[in-house]
Amino acid sequence: MRAFDYTRPGAVDAAIATHARANSAYLAGGTTLLDLAKINIMQPDQVVDINGLGLDHIERLKDGRVQVGALVTNTALARHELIETHYPVLSQALLSGASTQLRNKATTAGNVMQRVRCPYFRDGTSPCNKRDPGSGCAAIGGVNRETFAVLGTSDQCIAAHPSDMCVAMAAIGATVSVMGPNGPRDIPFDAFHLLPGTSPAREHALEPDELITHVTLDAPPGGARSGYLKLRDRASYQFALASCAAQLSVEGGVIRAPRIALGGVATKPWRATDAERMLDGKVPSRALFEQAASAAFNGATAYEHNAFKIPLGRHAIIAELGALTGLETMQEVS
Repeated sequence: MRAFDYTRPGAVDAAIATHARANSAYLAGGTTLLDLAKINIMQPDQVVDINGLGLDHIERLKDGRVQVGALVTNTALARHELIETHYPVLSQALLSGASTQLRNKATTAGNVMQRVRCPYFRDGTSPCNKRDPGSGCAAIGGVNRETFAVLGTSDQCIAAHPSDMCVAMAAIGATVSVMGPNGPRDIPFDAFHLLPGTSPAREHALEPDELITHVTLDAPPGGARSGYLKLRDRASYQFALASCAAQLSVEGGVIRAPRIALGGVATKPWRATDAERMLDGKVPSRALFEQAASAAFNGATAYEHNAFKIPLGRHAIIAELGALTGLETMQEVS
């Protein structure tokens, strides 16, 4: 058992100041931190409990956006009327992840900060540039099926980002608000998670001692439809092999404002911008969806055991676009 100090400040400023005094970790639900501390992957000398900071609100702003406090639990977020009504993709994504017990503890900010599920990262002994920079990546030449990416990889790391919630937020569009020693700042959601590149140990855009205070979801466009499809080895308690979060409108028989994000196949929540451009302003059709799905995987790199994720990810896009546009229903009727 490693000894560490535990503090529970009563204000955001105090939490940040306390965090800066030592090798620290913020504690919210603890669903990632406690797991990794038990296996010595994370080794804080001080744990700063932020559960008393009042960051547990969900509020609709005057401009139509929805502000979600950092400490809102996954269960509370998924079941909130504003989310179920205006962002079904987010509710569906949250409810597809983990168990009820974990969703009751896991928080919005904690989910945004979720660490990878790569077994080589977690075993504490294998070469892993994310855990021990410069040591190598055991996954590239090892077993690399379930929790490994085909998009956004590098010769330093191929671990897939594990979050369902973050994939939905990438499709919706959001802003991550943080507070730190230099004051508050906002980070666009697409810029928050970093590609591994040559520095896989740095996973996000937070500066030292910064604390997420809330995430603000973009207002959905008029008539927007959204949904989340998660494909996995079994129906529950399993991370995605491939997932698709999509949001779009259909006006005058054509697709407007499409947004697509992918999970399970990339090293960060992955916006499929090539696919979005191909869809915008077009009449929905199976052929169009197939073209867009292929475009989403431009530049994908398959490894020995995960090449199947490319066709599987394409299928997820085609199926979700069909569901949102009613194409599946039309095909069944005809």
